[in-house]
Amino acid sequence: MDTNTESKMIYTHPELLLVADTVAREKGIEKEEVLEAMEQAIQKAGRSKYGHEHDIRAEIDRSSGEIKLARYVEVVEEVENEVTQITLKLAQGTNVDATIGEFIVDPLPPIDFGRIAAQTAKQVIVQKVREAERKRQFAEFKDRISEIVNGVVKRVEFGNVIVDLGNRAEGIIRRDECIPREHFNNGDRVRSYIFDVREEQRGPQIFLSRSHPQFMAKLFTQEVPEIYDGVIEIKSVARDPGSRAKIAVISSDSSIDPVGACVGMRGSRVQAVVAELQGEKIDIISWSDQPANFIVNGLAPAEVTKVVLDEEQNRIEVVVPDEQLSLAIGRRGQNVRLASQLTGWDIDILTEAEESDRRNEEFKTRSQLFTDSLDVDEVIAQLLVTEGFSTIEEVAFVPIEELSTIEGFDETLASELHNRGRQFLEQKEVELTEVRKKAGVSDEIADIPGLSGEMLVALGENDIKSLDDLADLANDELIEFVGKVNLTEECANEIIMLARAHWFEDEVNSDEPLAETEVVKEMNSDGIEVEKPTT
Repeated sequence: MDTNTESKMIYTHPELLLVADTVAREKGIEKEEVLEAMEQAIQKAGRSKYGHEHDIRAEIDRSSGEIKLARYVEVVEEVENEVTQITLKLAQGTNVDATIGEFIVDPLPPIDFGRIAAQTAKQVIVQKVREAERKRQFAEFKDRISEIVNGVVKRVEFGNVIVDLGNRAEGIIRRDECIPREHFNNGDRVRSYIFDVREEQRGPQIFLSRSHPQFMAKLFTQEVPEIYDGVIEIKSVARDPGSRAKIAVISSDSSIDPVGACVGMRGSRVQAVVAELQGEKIDIISWSDQPANFIVNGLAPAEVTKVVLDEEQNRIEVVVPDEQLSLAIGRRGQNVRLASQLTGWDIDILTEAEESDRRNEEFKTRSQLFTDSLDVDEVIAQLLVTEGFSTIEEVAFVPIEELSTIEGFDETLASELHNRGRQFLEQKEVELTEVRKKAGVSDEIADIPGLSGEMLVALGENDIKSLDDLADLANDELIEFVGKVNLTEECANEIIMLARAHWFEDEVNSDEPLAETEVVKEMNSDGIEVEKPTT
């Protein structure tokens, strides 16, 4: 390169490497990425000078900083682009050893950078460096999700807080992720929780939160050494940001009280967390693997006198003293809502008076059922209810010996009740069958195991009358039609698949048989006999 040309370059060769090294250190990226950006800038300037249709490539020597510019032409059998391709015959005229797929490299003189070319090259370099910087930021923060970070408030825009996290990184606390009534000014220091990092077109977006339940859990991890060391484990957290929260903890060391450790001497540890959360009240409770005990703990400070679990529905009824009802529910239902979030159970709260009234009503209803259905007097009906019988099916199918053990019953009375229960159910089944047939529900549906008479009548009322009608249903539709109490999701799936079985049989029968087949009858896992063709 002569002196005149060299004076018109952006930098001399050694300066180019020095600039790349400086930019890499300032931006916190690799020097190689800066040099690649420079090569692309020089390459773009070369194409502007020699023509954009040409395959112009630039290379900077990593040791000397020398710039090499060349035009590449590919050797091909059949030329499709005369500018970037050449036939093997012509290529061998220049290079005897040329082969298909190789490139003929034609060195070009150094570029004389004008003002516009230099500006274009600068823009390319800046853009590539910015992209490399964004990639570095994304790589750094994507592995820090669920961490607490410290930052400085840079600005507040429409309630959203932009936080400077240092090292040219910014995070955002959206308005709904802030603690209610919390106010920030520019320059305020703020702690927040990284709950998401996304790589978007404008660069990596770091989403921060101060209202996230795990923000409180991480604060306890910082304040309580036993949690940090893994001796105490945080099992679940529920928050109503800025108002109240509940946290369930358990200790792997029986000598350490998990609740006391989190509270700290004179409440020092929990108060540090409360101060960070702008005065949010925190209930620290002991976690238990027994749902009833855990839910009772979760409703603290309310006292509980009785619980009734329904594991199938994941629901629990909690009975509290009359004067404890408002405390158990909390202001605007806050206490019971947080306890439900903490435990994962749906919680219904009743007072002792309400529970007593309901029990009495259920007792009367069941007694009347036995009186009417079994044609017995009120005393016998009440004895059956007292012993835990709630349906006619239970009376009809329980062993006679068990019925006869009820105080005041003998074997003769037990046998009579047993027979009356069966007669009632048989008569009821006959009546339901007549109703089902009148509704137009086919016998094919009635033959499907798992559908009771009441379910078949309910299907008829919802215009489900053929196998195809039933097969077209989704499991949630079937459960809705027959009643959630009567059918589980698993049973609904089995019934629908049995209704669809004839579709697959029709497909098999419609195909031309390739060979003679023999039908073998087998019992499946549900005890239902099915036919399987074998070749």
